[in-house]
Parts: sequence; structure tokens; C-alpha cells
Amino acid sequence: MRSIARVINGQRVSDGAGVEIRRVIGLAGADYVDPFLMFDDFRNDDPSGYVAGFPPHPHRGFETITYMLKGKMRHRDSNGNAGLLEDGAVQWMTAGRGILHSEMPEQTDGSLWGFQIWLNLPQRLQMADPGYQDIPASEITEFEEDGVGYRLVAGELFGQTGPAQTHLPVLLVDIAPHGGQTKIPLTDGETTILFCFEGQLTIAGEAVIDGDLAVLTGDGGVTIQGEGRGLLLSSPPLNESIARHGPFVLSTQGELKKAFIDYQLGQLAPNQAAFLASGGRG
Repeated sequence: MRSIARVINGQRVSDGAGVEIRRVIGLAGADYVDPFLMFDDFRNDDPSGYVAGFPPHPHRGFETITYMLKGKMRHRDSNGNAGLLEDGAVQWMTAGRGILHSEMPEQTDGSLWGFQIWLNLPQRLQMADPGYQDIPASEITEFEEDGVGYRLVAGELFGQTGPAQTHLPVLLVDIAPHGGQTKIPLTDGETTILFCFEGQLTIAGEAVIDGDLAVLTGDGGVTIQGEGRGLLLSSPPLNESIARHGPFVLSTQGELKKAFIDYQLGQLAPNQAAFLASGGRG
């Protein structure tokens, strides 16, 4: 069974137009946990800390996963798509060769809480067609086994399948042991992380508390127990070079430079100029 290699505490940072978040992966010392490029926890009960949101901005070369626990996030993109993520919903966006989008929060009882994960793509898929999946809370696979609650977003677990369609194998599941324990089967060689966001969870005798992310080591599955709730992700490492800066993640410095040039020339994504001119409203 797997154990904890290290625990990452994260740091408070500001992103977008001044949104206060806790960044766990994507900082010095935890810059990249292959294939996970970034992990943000944005929880805030003060609208002034998040209301400015994330105005129009570009991406190329990877995927973003947004999982809302509480609050709403209205999004639009340069392909003409628009939607509203509500409590418990997920958006899985493939930036691929290029997309511009905006993400603007809308409060629920004054609060906003969710996570955004950046998932890398292999070089052969980085210029794929952009697109996204909006998955409402009602479509996420929810079930209970031996008193443990699960919300399965992607992958297969205990004969259940999550609704997200993924380019590469990914397990993404929200786990609530309710004081009991669960044994999650995992594929050998995968990178597995667990972010605790309520209470405390324990793996191989080591505690992970609210706000901490555990990077696991070893092969086999993992036993999780405790009075808490956590988000478990597992996916094979890509073992490829990366070149990243700001909103772009690619494989070489040449590809990265081209992304910036394409954006400056208005060629990163179709309708780029019109989307920027609209302020992300069209």
C-alpha cells in the first residue's frame, strides 16, 4: 500500500484580478508534481476577495479542471461557449492549441469555494482542438460503500465510472470516510495526490489536515481513514520536459515563445480580438 512521501502546505497568493487563493502546487518547492502542474484552493467568505474574478486570459498546451464546492463561476470562451458552474459542478477544459476564456465568480450566501487543477498534456496532444465539458452536480457519480461517501468525477472506482471524458487515464474522486476507512485501488507507477479540505485524514499512520496536500509514494492502492474529506487524483506521469510561463505550458522554449508571439499577433485562438474587445462577454 502507498504511504506519504511529503506533505505540501501551500501559500496564500493573489491571481486573476485580485482573487485570493491558496496555491499548493505551482510554487517554488512544489512547482510540478508530474503530471499535475497546479493545484489551487479558492475558499473565501468575503466577496471583496474574489468578486473581480478572472477576466479574459489565454491558455495553450494543457487542461484545467475546476471543481466547485460552493458558489458559482460564470465562464465564457473565444469559441462562443458560455455556462454557469454551480455548487458541486465541474468544468474540464482542454486548452489545446489555444483558447481565451473568462471565469467570473458569483457568490452563494457570500461564499466562494472550489479548486482548480492544471493537468499537463503530452507533447503529442498539446496542439489538440480546444474544448470543454461542463458537468453539473447532478451528473457526477455519487455513491456510498461501507459508510464512505464518494463523488467520482473521472476514472473508474468500485465498478462505478465518472462522467468526465479524458485524453489520458485520470482518477478524480472526492472522498468522505465519515470516521471509517476506504482502500482505493490504484495503478502502479501513477502519480497520486490527496488534498484534505475538511477535518483530518490519515494515510499509513500519518495525518493530513485541512489545507494540506499529500504526495504519495510506492505502488498498490492507498488506505484512507478519518473524520474529514479529501480530493484524490491519480494519473501516469508524462516524464517529458516542460516549458511554462504564465498561462502557457508546452514542451520546449521554442513552442513557448511561439505561444506568446501568436497571442501578441492575435492568432492564438479564433475570434481572439473580438473576445478581448468584448471583455469576455461574447
